[in-house]
Amino acid sequence: MHVFVTGASGFIGRAVVAELIAAGHEVTGLARSEASATVIKEFGAEVNRGDLDDLDQIRQGADAADGVIHLANKHDWAHPEVSNHAERAAVQTISDTLAGSHRPFVFAAGLALPGLGRPSTERDPNPAVGPDSPRGGAENLALTYADRGVRVIPVRFAPTVHGEGDHGFICIVAQAARRRGASLYPGEGGNRWPAVHRSDAARLVRLGLENAPAGTILHAAAEEGVPVRRIAEALAGRLGVPAKSAPAEQIADEIPFVGRFLAADIPATSKITRNLLGWRPTGPTLLEDIAAGHYDQP
Repeated sequence: MHVFVTGASGFIGRAVVAELIAAGHEVTGLARSEASATVIKEFGAEVNRGDLDDLDQIRQGADAADGVIHLANKHDWAHPEVSNHAERAAVQTISDTLAGSHRPFVFAAGLALPGLGRPSTERDPNPAVGPDSPRGGAENLALTYADRGVRVIPVRFAPTVHGEGDHGFICIVAQAARRRGASLYPGEGGNRWPAVHRSDAARLVRLGLENAPAGTILHAAAEEGVPVRRIAEALAGRLGVPAKSAPAEQIADEIPFVGRFLAADIPATSKITRNLLGWRPTGPTLLEDIAAGHYDQP
C-alpha cells in the first residue's frame, strides 16, 4: 500500500513510518522543512513538501495515495484555537479527497474523556463537536465520512506517548519541575493518566490501517491509568528534586495548558482495540522510561 503520512518526521510519525516500511508499505511523508525532509528520506520514504496549512499539498498527497495517516498537529499550547482550526481543516480536506474511494484514513485523536467515573472505552463518544471544540471536533467530523466511502479510523492516543526523544506532556512537566525545584502533583495525586510507548502506538496505527473497519475507534493505551503522584515522584527521583502536593489551580497557572490536565482523572481501557486487532503492547511502561533517564535533560 502507498501511504501518505502527515507528521512523518515527528516523534510518533518517525516510529509509524519505520513500522510501515518494515511491513512492506511505501510511504510519502509531508515535510515542512528541509530538516524534516531529510529525516523522512533517511527512513526510505518519499517526501511531499508542505505544512499543515498547505491544504493543496495535503489534498495532492491524499489523492495520490492508497491510504492516509494524519499525525501532524501544531501543538500551539498558548493558542489552542490555532491548532484546533488547522486540525479541522486538514481532516476536512483529507476526508473530502478520499470520499467515495473506500480508502483508509487513520488519524490521531485525543483520549482525554474526563468525568466518566470509570475508564473510558472505544464506545464512549467524543464530546468535542464543532470547530471551536478541542482538536476542532475533528474526530466527530471525520466519522461522518464512514458512510461516505471513507474507511475512517480515529486512533485516540494516550495523553503521554512516551519513549526516548519524547517532547510531549511528560517532558513539559519535567521542565516545570526543574524550573521550580519541585515535582508537583495535584492534591493527593490519585488521578490517573493512560500511557503508551511510541513503538506500541506505531504498531497499532499500522494494524488499524491494514485491518480496522470504517468507523472503528481505537484506543492507544497500553496502561489504563498511571497515578499522577507516581509520575511526579518518578520524575523527582531522576531530577533530584522533592515531589510535592500543590493545588490544581497553582499547577495550571505554572504549566500553561498542560498543567490543567495534571488534575484530570482520565483512565482508559483498550480492551476492544486489543480484541479486534490482536494488539499486544510490549514496550516499556511510562515509569520505566522515566527511570531510564529519557526525561532527565531539558
